[in-house]
Amino acid sequence: MHFLSDFFQILKDVEFANPHYFLLLLLLIPLIGWPIWKRHKMHSTLQVSTTESVAKAPKNWKQRFFFLPLICRALAVIFIVIALARPQSAFRQQNIQVEGVDIVLTVDVSGSMKCMDFRPNRLGACKKVAAEFIEGRPTDRIGLVVYAGEAFTQCPATTDHQTLLGLLEKVKFDLIEDGTAIGDGLGTAINRLRETDAKSKIIILLSDGVNNSGYMDPLSAAEIAKDYNIKVYTIGCGSMGQAPYPGPYGTVYVDTEIDEGLLKNIAATTGGKYFRATNTQKLEEVYKEIDKMEKTIINETTFENKADEFIPFLVFALIFIGLEILFRFVIYKNW
Repeated sequence: MHFLSDFFQILKDVEFANPHYFLLLLLLIPLIGWPIWKRHKMHSTLQVSTTESVAKAPKNWKQRFFFLPLICRALAVIFIVIALARPQSAFRQQNIQVEGVDIVLTVDVSGSMKCMDFRPNRLGACKKVAAEFIEGRPTDRIGLVVYAGEAFTQCPATTDHQTLLGLLEKVKFDLIEDGTAIGDGLGTAINRLRETDAKSKIIILLSDGVNNSGYMDPLSAAEIAKDYNIKVYTIGCGSMGQAPYPGPYGTVYVDTEIDEGLLKNIAATTGGKYFRATNTQKLEEVYKEIDKMEKTIINETTFENKADEFIPFLVFALIFIGLEILFRFVIYKNW
């Protein structure tokens, strides 16, 4: 039983050094076809008026299994051809080194994110696109900071992305005082990254307004990020001019303003880049571009050792050759 289990284990990962030898399996056509054709052409020299009584006679086991020698011969040929094709097992050892990226998504949840120039609104579109971004980076530690009139950490940087996605889904309006404290949002994100050991640290800061709240100056926060080698990608989220907004008596149009100069300065100071997203499709493209620029580095080292495994196939071939000899010259000798 151990021999059979080892044999089937070999078959799982077997490769063939000389696969062209499988062309020899074409020999099975004459080896099997000739005896069948010959048996079909055989005629009895005994003439009888009817074969009805013979047809009704019970058959013994030799008659029922007359094809066994032929099957043994075919199987012997098959295993010999497999052995000639040099089956080989390969032992592979793979070492993977992952150089991850620590990322903090910093999302504006101020009242202006209710604007419906994105579907269903700016915040809803941002959450959807951010979730896709998170799912596409399984090896990175990703955190989430939300801000409006003040900022707080919704989730610290983690590889537990299921928990992170759950907390992202719970982000909503009116969690904190309204306003746009870009400096506080950036400073909170920096605080989450400044002591991590990742070689690459980035913040993706999304805003749809003008800094009008908080205690920290955004440009001062950018200088601190630079000192900690944290790169900041900034996204200005919102259409140009006016945008639809859910009012108490239906949709109204409000003026939108984004401090693009500030967001550009933050990105430039830290070695990042500024993006403008005027609709959901543009926002998806922004996140995809950032994803391409900040790829996780994976180093792979593979070792392979191959060993010939033809012996089990030769053993089976010899077994079936022996069985054919036994059937043909002993059991069916006088049949």
